Amino acid sequence: MDYVAIILLQTTISIANLVLISAGLAVIFGMMRVINFAHGEFLMLGGYTAVIAAQHGVPLLLSCFVLAPILVGLVGLVVEYLVIRHLYGRLLDTMLATWGVSLILIGLVTVSFGNSVSGISTPFGSVAIGRFTIGLYELFLVAVTIALVVAGYLVMRFSRIGLIARATMQDREMAEALGINQRAVYRATFVTGAALSGFAGALIAPIAGVVPTIGASYLAKCFITVISGGPAIIAGTLSASGLLGGVNVIMTFLSTPVLAEVALLATAVILLRVLPQGITSKFFRRSQ
Repeated sequence: MDYVAIILLQTTISIANLVLISAGLAVIFGMMRVINFAHGEFLMLGGYTAVIAAQHGVPLLLSCFVLAPILVGLVGLVVEYLVIRHLYGRLLDTMLATWGVSLILIGLVTVSFGNSVSGISTPFGSVAIGRFTIGLYELFLVAVTIALVVAGYLVMRFSRIGLIARATMQDREMAEALGINQRAVYRATFVTGAALSGFAGALIAPIAGVVPTIGASYLAKCFITVISGGPAIIAGTLSASGLLGGVNVIMTFLSTPVLAEVALLATAVILLRVLPQGITSKFFRRSQ
């Protein structure tokens, strides 16, 4: 029984982590159709913010919930102003530009902090479940992810900001004709996506550690999740994370982590072969 419980908990944690690291990319891609290759580096910057802040005595939660989102959001603002705003509607150009931004960020962080792994201790301790133990911080991340999803739904569904965002997503020309400043919406969207990425990177830093090139290890999973999810930001990210995260954990328990990664990629390929526009192109069409 405890074995089943630990599998269910690990599956939930895996799904939550996938939602958390994909949220920033889902916001930017879902609303702007910008493929942000610097997403992994935004996560990395959030992680470094948490680690450096902790080394200077700043509480972890303060750095995760305040410092990292603000700092990485400001980086996103600079990137949007200097690079992205000139390339809206040019998909290939934005891919190349954000890839260049990612290389610059990796280089700057490597020169500043070296190419070694940095980390901080995981807080909150652990809890025993029969013969097994599980970290309370991992369960805390699940709770944070749930709160983030609920907050995102409430904002998108009931606030004026969400109304403007949905209008811009559904018909950009009509929204602009009604007086919505499309450029301001795009800028706010990119900054929000960057801030979410920094927030996620800071939260997972105690578990994964940080190194300048760590963004590459997140990027593929995030892209697969967002593309598999389809056009709806929240429902798409949740459904794809549930499917892919579940496959990953179950195959890890049945075989090895390497085969689990292969199974995850195979599942994504089959899914996109059957549903080229993602899960929410067929299901949950009216969701956010």
